[in-house]
Amino acid sequence: MTDAGREVATLGGGCFWCTEAVFVDLRGVDRVVSGYMGGPLPNPSYEQVCSGRTGHAEVVQVTFDPAEISFREILEIFFTTHDPTTLNRQGGDEGTQYRSVVFYHDDEQRRVAEEVIRELTERRLFDDPIVTEVSPASEFYRAESYHQDYYARNPYQGYCQVVIAPKVSKFRKAYTSRLKR
Repeated sequence: MTDAGREVATLGGGCFWCTEAVFVDLRGVDRVVSGYMGGPLPNPSYEQVCSGRTGHAEVVQVTFDPAEISFREILEIFFTTHDPTTLNRQGGDEGTQYRSVVFYHDDEQRRVAEEVIRELTERRLFDDPIVTEVSPASEFYRAESYHQDYYARNPYQGYCQVVIAPKVSKFRKAYTSRLKR
């Protein structure tokens, strides 16, 4: 738990710009911050993480109100808005920094993450096996300011148009009832 009964989910679904753009519009979500987690190097820079040598993944920290949206619902959205079946890759982005990962903050989050993965596997939602890593949360390092709200600030940038906009559109169609009004 964080302040005022809020919880935090830390998720890596490839490029953090894409993941942030999805969760920022979700009702019950108070804040989404892009950053890095999972490697031993303290306070890594974007360039260091992009090298693939720090062990960090690009992640978002989602602060949410569990009275409005559950961790399970957040994970269900997470798994339908990125490809959890490609090891260390999302689209054209390749390397461990783009891995699919759920960093859990307590045993209940770990249990729910493993349960959701098991259920999705049993439902055969994906053609290939889910390779999403489920690991304990470690130190979160906020990404540089120019990465925060990237899609909202740069909607006409090429990557945003070609990669992020289709993901956001798919999300908005699938989860219309869950969007902020």
